[in-house]
Amino acid sequence: MEKYILYARKSTDTEDKQVLSIEAQLVELRKFAKDNGLVVIDELIEKRTAKMPGRPVFNSMIKRIENGEANGILAWHPDRLARNSIDGGQIVYLLDQTTLNYLRFPVFQFENTSQGKFMLSIMFGQSKYYVDNLSENTKRGLRARVRNGDFPSQAPFGYLNDSRSKTIVLDKRYAPLVKEIFEKYARGDQTMSQLADFLQGNGVITRTGKVFKDDKVKSILQNSFYYGHFLYKGELYEGRHQPIISKALFDKVQLVIAERGHKKRAKKPTVPFLGLMKCANCGMSITSETKTRTQKNGNFHRWTYYRCSRKKRNPPIREKDLLPQLSALLGKYAMSEKIFAFMNERIEQDEQAEIAGNVSFLDDLRMQITKLTNKQQILLDSYLDQDIDRQTFLTKKSEILSQKKSLEENLANLQANQNAWIEPMTKWLETAKSICYLLESDDFDGQKAVLAEIFGSNLFLHNKTITQTPTSASSKTTFRKGAESGFCLWQELRKINQKIAHSGDDLDFYSEMVGNTGLEPVTSRM
Repeated sequence: MEKYILYARKSTDTEDKQVLSIEAQLVELRKFAKDNGLVVIDELIEKRTAKMPGRPVFNSMIKRIENGEANGILAWHPDRLARNSIDGGQIVYLLDQTTLNYLRFPVFQFENTSQGKFMLSIMFGQSKYYVDNLSENTKRGLRARVRNGDFPSQAPFGYLNDSRSKTIVLDKRYAPLVKEIFEKYARGDQTMSQLADFLQGNGVITRTGKVFKDDKVKSILQNSFYYGHFLYKGELYEGRHQPIISKALFDKVQLVIAERGHKKRAKKPTVPFLGLMKCANCGMSITSETKTRTQKNGNFHRWTYYRCSRKKRNPPIREKDLLPQLSALLGKYAMSEKIFAFMNERIEQDEQAEIAGNVSFLDDLRMQITKLTNKQQILLDSYLDQDIDRQTFLTKKSEILSQKKSLEENLANLQANQNAWIEPMTKWLETAKSICYLLESDDFDGQKAVLAEIFGSNLFLHNKTITQTPTSASSKTTFRKGAESGFCLWQELRKINQKIAHSGDDLDFYSEMVGNTGLEPVTSRM
């Protein structure tokens, strides 16, 4: 007696694909069974691809046939049963062993003969060829998309897949948050957990409806996709999508991640001017020590001393005696309103003159970018000619793309801001002018920051007195190109203040401070 198991399968379990496939198969197969008087003992439904063996429902059907529950299979088409050589061979083997006697398909005529099994094997082979060919065509299409700069996968957080243009576009809602977490982490005062809480506070969830965890935030911060490149199968490519952050910001974040291999310890209460001075005798850092005393009448006293960390002969000094010396030293570098106004006026005049000087540098950057592009092509040719192995190719390609991206950003930044020296020069003027206000307040942290900028680590404590070497100023704010004197602006400002104090406000401080060298400090491009 012929006993059949009805088997219906669709290639995916995604609900929005092949929605009517199973239902349509069942309707057609039930009608076919009724019209031909077939006895169907069970109906099996499976939502798995037949490209690979291991389908649980299919395996259970084969097991039941081997146990004698049925001797026939009813399916829509042979490709519903197998698209791989193992499952197809298993069915042919059961036919050879007469364990399976009948195969019925509404769209394919099969007889259990040598010719029928031969034709069935051909159908299984065609099904496998279709899958393999589809896979090759898909991979070829993906490789073409990658070469064109299109990321052939799900867009990362902050981007969306545009189904109309088949491209990846910015998510206007979340892209600003991505940039913000990069900027927050680059400052060095945020942890992964704090950034995850920040995203959660802004209502951000993953595609699966979960909140962001530390590891997810870290994967975002390490994803090159956000500055314009992407990784595909271990190889770095230039993307056509719009970057959210700059390469410089990405590199800065990577440095912070590398430096912060452990959690930061809780900060201890800061002591004013700690770490600013060294011992003049031994060169060791000056540390602080606080002593307290409670009298019998309940009065509480507290003293802070600054002393050599080696406790040598250099006597300690009380904080109340140290503060006047530091204030007097800092006052020598205060900028008056008159100098401040004059310098700002000179900056505006020199701004236009700087534009012409950038032309040659812009051409040099473009030439470097062109050379890297040529290197990239030579590297690809060497790889295709099998002169280098794949790992060497991938490593060198990543290096070239990284250098090229940095140069392109430098070129874009320089084009957008021809006078890059203005910002540091203006910042220096504001710092010099702020000294007057710092001396009138108790902002010891601000005073310490300015002193550190002027002297670096070249302030010494000797016999309770602050000293400095004649050439100790280590400020990086110097004259621009063409300056041969080597003096920093802080030293020049101090000299001008001394001459004004002796000669009055009629001194021509312009000729003293500016000369023929210009005002602006050295920029990174110089």
